[in-house]
Amino acid sequence: MKRKMEISELIFKIISYVCLIILAVLCVYPLIYALSASLSSSGAINGNHVILWPMIGNSTDGFQIGLMFEAFGYVVTTAGNTFWVAYSNTLFLCFVGTIWCLIYSILGAYALSKKRLLGRRGFNFFLVFTMWFAAGVVPQYLNYQRTGQIMAAMVGSTYNEIDLKWLIILAMGMNATNLILLRNAFEGVPSEIEEAARIDGATELQILTKVYIPMSKATIATVALFFGISRWNGYFWAQKVLPQEQNYSWPVQVYIRDFIENSTDLIGPYQDGFSWPYEFSTISVMYAMVVCGVIPILIIYPFIQKYFAKGVNMGGVKE
Repeated sequence: MKRKMEISELIFKIISYVCLIILAVLCVYPLIYALSASLSSSGAINGNHVILWPMIGNSTDGFQIGLMFEAFGYVVTTAGNTFWVAYSNTLFLCFVGTIWCLIYSILGAYALSKKRLLGRRGFNFFLVFTMWFAAGVVPQYLNYQRTGQIMAAMVGSTYNEIDLKWLIILAMGMNATNLILLRNAFEGVPSEIEEAARIDGATELQILTKVYIPMSKATIATVALFFGISRWNGYFWAQKVLPQEQNYSWPVQVYIRDFIENSTDLIGPYQDGFSWPYEFSTISVMYAMVVCGVIPILIIYPFIQKYFAKGVNMGGVKE
């Protein structure tokens, strides 16, 4: 039999649901606005007529709800030669960078989870210490620059001549929080299973790949999601490290920023070979690029979301 809900409990649930709905709307609205702005005419955007739905038209003929795909057409055609190169750079940085980060994070977390590791307490302390006290932006930049110089010296070249995408992948992969999540997840694996594997003659690498990784796949998937999103959204250090001379290596975020700074406000209707019925501006193209940039995350995230809560609970709670 259902228990009758008390008035105070009912009021609490109503307030909770209202707050959650408001929070969800606040999170979703920027994406809705970006999509609407990318499908709207220049006059509708500049006149602040785009609020929720895409609007087309001009101040002379008036504005009405409609769709304009010209901004996406501009991205695919005129801007496509450079935009999709930047897009492929982002895919490369995200995919290769995530794999690199996972490999050494898993190896480091496995070592730190072992009580027999010499100096384990000291290593764990310094790992947590980096979360409390960061060196700062300038020392971090100098560290990255020196790392790039070492990479260049190893291949007999100079800093500006090597492909600095590899510097972003190699030097910017450390994340203490993710490493601690993996370490705690490995510490939660029963020691009896490892002992049984050793009795069967398993090596250290086999124990890691056949026991620890399969039993911690939820946490690994969560950490992979964290790494992937940080690589996909990475803008600041990519903008600082990759110079103008290596714009062919820019990720899409840096490319969009450069496009905003260097493009004129008006693109249509009769510029760059276009003859659309209404004008579309740099703002529409910018939002079209933003929408194209978030599509992979929107596609991948639902498939990994089921591991998210479980992975954080396994790696974030230490018994």
